[in-house]
Amino acid sequence: MFTDKVKIAVKAGCGGDGKVSFHTEKYVPNGGPDGGDGGKGGDIIFIADSSKNTLNDFYYKKHFRAENGEKGGTRKCYGKSGEDLVITVPCGTVIKDFLTGKIIADLFKEGEPYTLLKGGRGGKGNTHFKNSRRQAPAFCQTGEKTTEREIVLELLTIADVGFVGFPNAGKSTLLSVISSAKPKIAAYPFTTLNPNLGVVKHYDDTILFADIPGLIEGASEGAGLGLRFLRHIERTRLIVHVLDIGASEGRDPLDDFTKINAELKAYSEVLAKLPQIVAANKMDLPDAEENLKRFKKKHPKLTVIPITAIVGEGTKELVAKCFEAVKNLPPLAPLEYEPFEYVEEGEEGFEVFNRGQNIFEITGGLIEKLARRVVFDDADSISYFHRMLKDRGVFKALKKAGAETGDTVLIRDLEFDFVE
Repeated sequence: MFTDKVKIAVKAGCGGDGKVSFHTEKYVPNGGPDGGDGGKGGDIIFIADSSKNTLNDFYYKKHFRAENGEKGGTRKCYGKSGEDLVITVPCGTVIKDFLTGKIIADLFKEGEPYTLLKGGRGGKGNTHFKNSRRQAPAFCQTGEKTTEREIVLELLTIADVGFVGFPNAGKSTLLSVISSAKPKIAAYPFTTLNPNLGVVKHYDDTILFADIPGLIEGASEGAGLGLRFLRHIERTRLIVHVLDIGASEGRDPLDDFTKINAELKAYSEVLAKLPQIVAANKMDLPDAEENLKRFKKKHPKLTVIPITAIVGEGTKELVAKCFEAVKNLPPLAPLEYEPFEYVEEGEEGFEVFNRGQNIFEITGGLIEKLARRVVFDDADSISYFHRMLKDRGVFKALKKAGAETGDTVLIRDLEFDFVE
């Protein structure tokens, strides 16, 4: 099984609640509030790992949640912060937002951490709400709640050279000859069901080759396996077009070359512009010489290397040409994109909605922030909440929206009558 695209749900840890506590000790009357703050929730962190080459780890497990922060303690003790959740993925994995399809991050470099979601902040204990008028606050702040996000992980293979060509053109055989890779090789179409990577050494240099599953006409529109795997050659610097020059499958090699390049162009203009070297394979077959002459006559500017991959003939020259070409090409680089970020709701904003029938609803970051500080069955806490609403201009905004004394105001799960 090879998985190169998955949808998963991730959620950072929620912050721990603050603590309502009062200092009690023998011979210490009126010790005052000493409730500690809640711990911070864990982050969701992604790290690229070159030892991985598939997203199989995410095939069955779809939900990833970091640890929540713990509640604050007495004597102003902080709650324990939640453990970060570190998720390792193959190098070349692109993280996208599921709803918009926009790219969040391209995990191109090995070992470089990327924090996708930050854990919620811990709530403040009641010791923070003491003042000269309120000596014993019996309320605290709850921890910040986090939102679950749906993302798509898409693997784009990172390789210097990518093999393309029709099924049974000899791509897997060629990779097995020039590298230590052991791809499946058999005499039937679509033997290769997932990209295979091979490291090829030439003197003191090494480059990475990728064998992409066979393309056919219509691959850019979903025919065969092409649409699924065309993405894996998006990052390559050089394409080696493996051509069945001996026409062992009964097709015309010139037509094969034209059709595959048409599919590359239909999928991406970037792919169509990548430099190509043609590996004219199966030169041991009777019609190979004649087909090679026809091909060179039609495409005189292309670099064509005649090979017979199964016995290794011509493969050293092909590898040398690939190294020479790659040396003069720009290095591999991450995708160019405008990063998408999850924007948390501002903590100072709010909106008032007239729901009709004398009902008004207040929403926004400010309301969420204030509501986290309220224990709705505590009179002191409710009084503090109302005063904050008045000081922040919420009551003024209600009046401007048409609210009158006696009208119903909705804030989250709280309902109360508006009084000017």
